[in-house]
Amino acid sequence: MDTLRGWAVLLPLLGLGTAEEFQWTKNNPGSFYYGTFPAGFLWGVGSSAYQTEGAWDKDGKGPSIWDAFTHRKGKVFRNETGDSACDGYYRVKDDIQLLKELKVNHYLLSISWPRIMPTGIKAEQLNEKGIQFYNDTINSLLENNITPIVSLYHWDLPQVLQEKYGGWQNISMINYFNDYANLCFEKFGDRVKHWITFSNPWAVAENGYETGEHAPGLKLGGCGAYKAAHHIIKTHAKVWHSYNNTWRREQQGMVGISLTSGWGEPVDPHSQTDRDAAERYIQFHLGWFANPIYRGDYPEVMKNYVGRKSAQQGLGTSRLPTFSVQEKTYIKGTSDFLGIGHFTTRYVLQKNFPFLQVSGYHTDRDLAELVDPNWPAPGPKWLYSVPWGFRRLLNFIKTQYGNPLIYVTENGVSEAAQCTELCDEGRIQYLKGYINEILKALNDGVNVKGYTAWSLLDKFEWNKGFSEKFGLYHIDFKNKNKPRYPKASADYYKKIISANGFPNPREVENWYRKAMDSCSSTHHLLAADSLITHMEMVTEIVLPTVFTLCILICIVLLIFYLRNHT
Repeated sequence: MDTLRGWAVLLPLLGLGTAEEFQWTKNNPGSFYYGTFPAGFLWGVGSSAYQTEGAWDKDGKGPSIWDAFTHRKGKVFRNETGDSACDGYYRVKDDIQLLKELKVNHYLLSISWPRIMPTGIKAEQLNEKGIQFYNDTINSLLENNITPIVSLYHWDLPQVLQEKYGGWQNISMINYFNDYANLCFEKFGDRVKHWITFSNPWAVAENGYETGEHAPGLKLGGCGAYKAAHHIIKTHAKVWHSYNNTWRREQQGMVGISLTSGWGEPVDPHSQTDRDAAERYIQFHLGWFANPIYRGDYPEVMKNYVGRKSAQQGLGTSRLPTFSVQEKTYIKGTSDFLGIGHFTTRYVLQKNFPFLQVSGYHTDRDLAELVDPNWPAPGPKWLYSVPWGFRRLLNFIKTQYGNPLIYVTENGVSEAAQCTELCDEGRIQYLKGYINEILKALNDGVNVKGYTAWSLLDKFEWNKGFSEKFGLYHIDFKNKNKPRYPKASADYYKKIISANGFPNPREVENWYRKAMDSCSSTHHLLAADSLITHMEMVTEIVLPTVFTLCILICIVLLIFYLRNHT
């Protein structure tokens, strides 16, 4: 790899033509390609409502499944909650100032369903204060020339719908969600032109209804995830048709879905069984949702494997539900763009799971995932930095789904360090590598129009609590004001945006030096602020305590004095 990096630096000096230089990168995944993105390429950052807003029960907001889940002990690391999160509900103007500093074109945010519809049922109650909050947020973004890209669902289902109907296990969610989506189109669609129906529905289905690691925390064996996904896909299609039939002509917007997927690389590229296993890895992850939307049905390999395992269990029908002919036609083509979230890659090989074993999503695939111990892991051990996997995933999408319009909706890396890390060199290298692979994919002919770094702020990371930090900006959560501090990666990403890519080695190297210098001065500011916070805490807690003790001592002394004189 070091040799490859050396060649990547030497290439421009050797005078290779651009086309020849680019061709060279195809056979050298560790290489770096200098160049710029097309004019009009969109740069942004993202976040989600539950992870950042806080104010979980303020101004008429109803409870979500994540409020209920985090309030149960033992579900989240250190029993942390998103009750106040980043206080984003009260800090909209401050956070938009950060967006202005970065000079982004767009901001990807999500709407909290229970904030605008407390029970999730339109006929029961609307929360005007919640609607006003999102109106104000959208207006502030547009006033600052920042395009809002809005996700209707980033995991915070109204708790009432979970309790009454079983959430995404119930087909009634389709109409309830469609009512909610149409309310959003009515209230915000005159200004919002990019809508995402669901953000990472794979995690909603798999982590929420099979492993139980995420809200609502259900472990429903071999059917739960498939059933939830089936209803989500039908819901997505219904919302797309609602927009298409009712709102598109007037509002001229787009509706898509955001799917998160890793890349699966065969352990032995010369082994047909490993290549097939790697294909299954992608089809069971990305294809599970993308195939019905772009090709009309679940991937054949998914139907075959789940069907065979179900038969071996003695089940009369497959645990993977089926779409009717009418449903296939209705679902196919229901995406104006494809949002792609991508974080890491796995090596994949064939692994047979005995049919007597309890079957579920993970054993249905008959594969094992491996990592290369030499891959960098700046943060938690699940998130290895493997940039070349991104280009392969994007080319897979181009080939499989007819080269759809793509917006990268989530891409980033976390730190797991307990200490504050403002000089986040690992994130700089991650962003540099992954964004460069998008540039290569563009040259491959992939139709990518925008990139969203994940995420703007350090925030609540679901069952990991606040232990993982994805932000370009650090938040001091010990300070009641939750001040934001730019990390080195914020400065570096800002330079990529301004240059619209990677112009030349000298300039890109200079960005790195300046970013690391800026974080050193920010560290001093953070240290000073932390000292002030500590002193304020002493003032607020210790001094009143000392004062109270003094009064008590005086009272005791006074009692002794009075006793002695009587």
